[in-house]
Amino acid sequence: MSKSKSLERFKTRKILEELAEKKGYGTELISLYIPQGKLISDVSNYLKQEYGTATNIKSKTTQKNVQSSIVVIQQRLKTISQSLIDEYSLVIFAGAIPQNGPGTESIEIYPIIPPEPINISLYRCASEFVLDPLRETLAEKDSYGLVVIDRSEAIIGLLRGANLEIHQRLTSGVHGKHRAGGQSQRRYERVIEQQVHEFFVRIGEYASEIYLGIPDFKGLFVGGPGSTKDDFIQKDYVDYRIKEKVLGVADTAYSGEQGLKELITRIESKISDVRYVEEKKLVQRFLMHLAKDTGKATYGEKEVRNYLEQGAVAILLLSDALDILRVKISCGSCDYTLEKTIREGELSLFEESLNIEECPNCSSSLLSIVETKPLIEDLAELAETAGTRVEVISAETEEGSELWNAFKGIAGILRYKPS
Repeated sequence: MSKSKSLERFKTRKILEELAEKKGYGTELISLYIPQGKLISDVSNYLKQEYGTATNIKSKTTQKNVQSSIVVIQQRLKTISQSLIDEYSLVIFAGAIPQNGPGTESIEIYPIIPPEPINISLYRCASEFVLDPLRETLAEKDSYGLVVIDRSEAIIGLLRGANLEIHQRLTSGVHGKHRAGGQSQRRYERVIEQQVHEFFVRIGEYASEIYLGIPDFKGLFVGGPGSTKDDFIQKDYVDYRIKEKVLGVADTAYSGEQGLKELITRIESKISDVRYVEEKKLVQRFLMHLAKDTGKATYGEKEVRNYLEQGAVAILLLSDALDILRVKISCGSCDYTLEKTIREGELSLFEESLNIEECPNCSSSLLSIVETKPLIEDLAELAETAGTRVEVISAETEEGSELWNAFKGIAGILRYKPS
């Protein structure tokens, strides 16, 4: 079964947050980027040279830590297959991380398979890890412009990955129907048309400025009620480079933000590979099973875990807002173990509470946490065993927000209706 891209991206994002907090006392933290197709033997030879070069470091402590980190990386590379590098590339971070002040450093290593292959070769020692090249693999590359327009208002948006960004809201100030006397109807209509023209010019200038600054801009979709959108797009209100990338014009019943979301629905078939649309369809599929009571929708940790263990879940939906840990508790005096889920912020208090609790099996006071992992990863491991597709859903979208708020961020679409 192929890896879940959304899960891998989520894991990479989380570990980047962790690595950004780690600092060394000297230039003791090594960042090693191995591009796709690079021979492991070449990397190993290079590390041998760097080990020798490290003898020139003035600080004996820094020298020792750098050389120790290189040895740890070399040992890890021996466990890596060349086929993995050929297919995915590899990034390794290693270094002496202080635990509780000076003199408490320990060598830590973080091998990471990037969510997208990297093409740079880099070795650097610094007081912090070099993370930007890895962050760039998480950046959504394809972007689509969205403009919804009528004569009274317009909204300019950008669809990038799972994010719908609203860049500008504009109002026209165009007068309504003319009821007072003193002006001929024709003259008044000319005034209105001039105001509309000036409004369209403003929209075009904002849209051109926004979209021309985006390097991976794929195209523009325009929507709105009536014929206003057609009038706007047929003339040269937007820069010709943007106009050449108009991919579609669609009718919407509304303008404003509601019209923007309606436009996305209208053009789904043309942007089906955009993550925003993928996530929307996944959550709506779950909601459809729930609404029609097909028996193929389940939610909540206990229920979903149960169906995962049975191998009944086809698609596992997990909110990226989940801040829950799965902890394993063990007794140091007997074979008693227990697994619980707790919020990340409650871990310290929970550990303290174990100090005064007795083992229910042998009454000893030797209970301790022996394993901690994010609930997302725990459920994903169960899913992998069962051949279940895992999708991590952004809590920032409308559907993702509903998954998080209404279903606590855990839901599943079953393969069959349980008997």
